[in-house]
Amino acid sequence: MVDMNDERINKEILRLKEKGIGLNCVDNLYQVARLTLSINELKKKRNAVIAAHVYQRSEIILGVSDFVGDSYKLAKECSKINADIMIFAGVKFMAETAKILNYDKKVFIPSMEAGCSLSDSITQKDVLELKKKYPDAPVVTYINTTAAVKAVCDVVVTSSNAEKILKKLFEKYQKIIFIPDKFMGRNLAKKLKKEVGKDIILWNGSCVVHENFDSEIIKEYRKKHPDMMVLAHSECPSKIIENSDFMGSTSDMIEQIRNTNASYYMLVTECGLGELAVSMFPDKKFIAMCRLCPYMKMITLENILYTLENLPKEREVLIEKDIAIRAKKAIDKMFEFS
Repeated sequence: MVDMNDERINKEILRLKEKGIGLNCVDNLYQVARLTLSINELKKKRNAVIAAHVYQRSEIILGVSDFVGDSYKLAKECSKINADIMIFAGVKFMAETAKILNYDKKVFIPSMEAGCSLSDSITQKDVLELKKKYPDAPVVTYINTTAAVKAVCDVVVTSSNAEKILKKLFEKYQKIIFIPDKFMGRNLAKKLKKEVGKDIILWNGSCVVHENFDSEIIKEYRKKHPDMMVLAHSECPSKIIENSDFMGSTSDMIEQIRNTNASYYMLVTECGLGELAVSMFPDKKFIAMCRLCPYMKMITLENILYTLENLPKEREVLIEKDIAIRAKKAIDKMFEFS
């Protein structure tokens, strides 16, 4: 950690407060300021950038990140970075995507344990078996998969563009394989008026955050706040979507909040989005219905700083060249369709 005096730390505390980081404990905020100062100074020396997913802690998003977004926005931003090093404050499949799109750059993830239940649910071998079973069906993978899985798929999608891309593919194909999220697949099938098992083949994967939301809680809150707007992520089970007013990606949800004036907003997704929304829209009211992603929360200011200081080999994201080239084709196809 760089040397700094109290005056510099106090200025940093003011900057963080102005950004909306409202930590109740002064000692904690003092420590946060020491970390953010050190990280931001070291970024300049290393010619590094920090990408942060919207599910990250507010002190990471508002304190040290260079760009923030959902999977689609981060994929776009990662494709045009001008830095030698990228620190990815997200989960491993996202850091892999950043490496695929910047193969000549060094990409690090502060915790190699930051995985994803969707990504863990399917392997490259599983996809190859699906392709044998349905040889005429293109394989569409949600971005929450490993580089090795993407390498044997036809196109990558995110929650922001999946409906649009599937709609285009159904103009050409009668059957599509969609992996790995069964809930998102069912939600998309319903929107596109397609039959699961006939028109769209699904995999049995799900997100540990979104699969456990209870629609009965939404109903109870509607009794108290009949004018509230419920916004749910498309990874949620269909019962949640049926009881919501809006389904989309995290960026879609933010735009919906920006462009509407509901009495209350309920965001059915990971808690990080709620924290971000509160800081972005201080005049709007939010009802908490969220779950923490244990993987996203493995990223901290402390391990970001350690990674920047040491650039440890064990935290560098490495992908075989052949896999990266094939996976990039599927990602490029997404950009083409979008």
